[in-house]
This record gives sequence, structure tokens and C-alpha cells, in this order.
Amino acid sequence: MRRLPIFFVLDVSESMAGEPLMRLHKAMESIVEQLRQDPNALETVYISVIAFAGRAGMVVPLVELMSFYPPRLPLGGGTALGEALDELMVRIEVDVKKTTPNQRGDWEPIVYLLTDGRPTDRTADAIRRWRKTFSSRAHLIAVTLGKGADTRILKQLTDDVLMLEEEGGEELARFAQWVTASVAAQSQALDAGRAAPGISLAKAGDAGITLVKPGDESTPQDDQVVVLTGRCSRNRKPYLLKYQALAMPDVLGNFGGTSPTGIYGLEGCYGLEEDYFDWTAQRTAPATPVSTDQLEGVAPCPHCGAATTFALGGCDHLMCCDGPGEQTCPWCDAAVNFGPGSNDAFDVGRGLG
Repeated sequence: MRRLPIFFVLDVSESMAGEPLMRLHKAMESIVEQLRQDPNALETVYISVIAFAGRAGMVVPLVELMSFYPPRLPLGGGTALGEALDELMVRIEVDVKKTTPNQRGDWEPIVYLLTDGRPTDRTADAIRRWRKTFSSRAHLIAVTLGKGADTRILKQLTDDVLMLEEEGGEELARFAQWVTASVAAQSQALDAGRAAPGISLAKAGDAGITLVKPGDESTPQDDQVVVLTGRCSRNRKPYLLKYQALAMPDVLGNFGGTSPTGIYGLEGCYGLEEDYFDWTAQRTAPATPVSTDQLEGVAPCPHCGAATTFALGGCDHLMCCDGPGEQTCPWCDAAVNFGPGSNDAFDVGRGLG
């Protein structure tokens, strides 16, 4: 049986924390659930998942549809698109069967690359290698989530770039429906012995998904998100604070853009696993600072419930704190004596996003 390999290459950078990552997981569940209702897809479709943040890696190997379950998606700092492409090319080279004199190989793989940010690593060599060697062996569709993705880079990789504004998650749900219909159409044609129709980008437009056309490439809006990492002072578990740029009214009072003064409102505080650090890129330069007077809102600790997650430890890392007194920094084990609350601003290093 010739297989139809489907690769999902998913951005799991810090800016995806919270609702975006939950919606992405739900979209994967929806795609799998609907495809399993198609007997042709059950016969031909194999799925693999590659994740990338500051590092990239295979999360699920290429497995048959019935055996595939959407994995827990990790989270990390950075957007290593170049490394993700390298991993994808290795997986296609190793896992996709080629046609030989003795066997018929797999059908042309379909790749869905979803990202919400601009790359933080070098991409030129990986893109060049993809265009030269792999673009004729697989159909890659790049999908942007929100306004922070760099469509200019993605257009260098593939002509097929789709844009999801990601307001309320409805567009991601429509995207899941379109993927399901497209893959089902492919598998049905292959089962009937017909030439596969290919993935129709026109039908994506019919589903309300925007196709980025030549000349429409846009510069991503910078500094949409500020992410900060801390640790619980009681059990040392890490957490992530996420702030979104606040919309400010224009001269007419309309809330059309992001704050020109760099003010950010708290979106949430999320507990992390230790593998967050495995998926985070090593810094090659000091962290970009942000002042606390640019940040509005303080969250309690998601692990122990302490009143604030915005206490500064002895090594200038964030920790949680539940009031004045001496505590041990969960990062460096230094004793820190906290006094009464103060309104004095201080700088803290931002995450890689």
C-alpha cells in the first residue's frame, strides 16, 4: 500500500503560550477525528509532527492515521525555522519511501508549516536547499498565525502562504476543516487510481482563509508580545508570564493599532514543564530588557498561588513571592530579603518569543 505522508511542522515558541497553543492542539484533534471517518484516509494517510521553538525536533514519527494521537505540544523560547526545515528534510529523506525498480514509493508528502513569528536562527541555507532539492518532492503550505509572522521569509520558501488572523480561534477551526477536506480528496482520488488533484489553495480562499499573493508580503508587527520566565519559590517549577501590546486610540478615538508607547497588558501566567529549557535556544547576546512600568497587571503563581510572580531574585531572575520576609531564590539558592511593596520600576530580561 502506497502511503500519503502528512507532516505538521508546528511553531511552539513562547508567544504561542496559552490560548494559541490550546487552539492548535484542538485543530489537530479535529483534523484527525474527521479524517478517521474517511475509509480511504484510514488506508493511505500517515502523519508526523515536528515542533520548533528555539530548537526543533520530531515529536511524533510518521505513523498510520489510526495510530496517531495529537501529542502534548512543548513550549520554548525562540523560533528556529531553519532548524525545523533541516529536521523536515531529514525526515522526508529517511521516512518517505522512494520508488525503486522493486517497489512503488509513497505519494508526494504534504507539509503544513504553521508559525506565528519571525525566525530567530539563520534560514537562508535551509530555504535554498529546500527549493533546490525538496520542493519538487513535497508540497509545502506555510500558514501564519496572527500578525507577527514574517511572510517575506515564508514566500522565499514556498509560493503557497496562507494567513490566519487568529481572532477567537475561528479561522484555525476553518483551517482544520479545509485541511481535512483537502487530504480526504487526495486519498479518495489515490484510492480510485486517479491522479491526485493536489491541494487547492482556491478552496482555502472559499473557506475564508487569506492567500498571500505576490506583492502582498508584509513586515511583521514587532513587539506584539512580551514573555518573561520565572520560578516558583516553593517548588522551583518554572512559569511563563505573557503580555500583549495594548491597543491605543488614534486621533479619532478608534482602537486600530498597537500602542506606540510600548505598553503591554497581562494576558496570563502559565505553568511550564522543565522541558521548556530543552526547547529554548541558548542566548548569544544579553536579554533585551523591558521596564516594569511598561507592563500592566501582575499574576499569582500558577504553582503555589503566591500573590505575585514579579519578585526579583538574587540573580535577577523572576520568582514568586507572598509577602515581606526572607526567601531562597529558586534559581541560584541565594537568600533574598523582601521588604514592603514598592512602586519603583526595574528592568527584567525578556524571553526570545
